[in-house]
Amino acid sequence: TFDVIRRYLLYKGYQVLFVQNITDVEDKIINKARQLGLGWQEVAQKFEREFYQDMEKLGIMPADVQPRATEQIDFMIKMISTLEEKGYAYRVDGDVYFSISQFKEYGQLSKRNVDEMMAGSRVEVDERKRHPLDFALWKSSKAGEPGWDSPWGRGRPGWHIECSAMSLNYLGFGFDIHGGAQDLIFPHHENEIAQAEGYRQEKPFVRYWLHGGMLQINEEEMHKSLGNFVTVHELLEKENPNVVRLLMLG
Repeated sequence: TFDVIRRYLLYKGYQVLFVQNITDVEDKIINKARQLGLGWQEVAQKFEREFYQDMEKLGIMPADVQPRATEQIDFMIKMISTLEEKGYAYRVDGDVYFSISQFKEYGQLSKRNVDEMMAGSRVEVDERKRHPLDFALWKSSKAGEPGWDSPWGRGRPGWHIECSAMSLNYLGFGFDIHGGAQDLIFPHHENEIAQAEGYRQEKPFVRYWLHGGMLQINEEEMHKSLGNFVTVHELLEKENPNVVRLLMLG
């Protein structure tokens, strides 16, 4: 979807700086590495390599900038430190959480009322948090996990801060378009807004948000948890890449 949007904007004469970040350290990568008995870097590099191979076969233009989260740790630490100084973040046993109660516009993107929301099912509720929807900015590293030195001890950034930091670092505050799938609206993109606008004390973080629909199979959304998904790699082994592109756009 966003490859088509990018091509159209270029066709219309706009200057486009397309940034596509790579999340190369997070809980899912660490857990997958444990399952496979590999290092987390090996797993991250494997999936990154396969992703780019599939994108090339689909004829998708490479991004102008493709930063990895692990290359931006220092800026993430700076952002988290600033959020803590401004009262948006708090420490708990080496972890740092964003306090959504301190960001009055929380829920603006997803049109949700915080008082009516409950913590999502993607993560277990941590009783140490002040509010169930507070999210991790920094996670202390356990034995065998990747980590970087920080003011809060050795640890790694949370998933949400990774994306905010890379966006700000390469596109600046108030850039034009931020894209993603519909399932990222809440909590991920909502959290990105809270972090970035809390950090800069101004708004908007992004001028326009664009979200693509979810692929379906047998009238159900594809989900790993349901086991009803087909990978791009599997489709490309059987179908013409242009057919696959058209299918996904539909």
